[in-house]
Amino acid sequence: MKTKVSKVFYFDAAHRIVNHKGKCKNLHGHTYKLIVTVEGEIESGMVIDFEDLKKIVDPVIKKYDHSYLNDFFESPTVENIAIKILSEIQKKTDKIVSVKLWEGRNNYAEVLP
Repeated sequence: MKTKVSKVFYFDAAHRIVNHKGKCKNLHGHTYKLIVTVEGEIESGMVIDFEDLKKIVDPVIKKYDHSYLNDFFESPTVENIAIKILSEIQKKTDKIVSVKLWEGRNNYAEVLP
């Protein structure tokens, strides 16, 4: 039986959306909440050890934590950041079924492989 499990991660970063017509064109920051969901068969009692998932995701988000996201992205929107994170963690496991990245409390992008 396939089962889905998720782990939550947090990081803080600043950015500006250069071509935005509103206030997001100004430098500002967010606390990002990342939810990584994996799916698979239960083996030895679990789909994936949460510590193993942490070892996969932490190095990816560590470079973004307390950074200026424009240094990494031409357009650092929540969608583009989520796509990049998914692409990087997919290189280490094929069990990822979604990445949901919250930008602040009210907004998020969900990316599926």
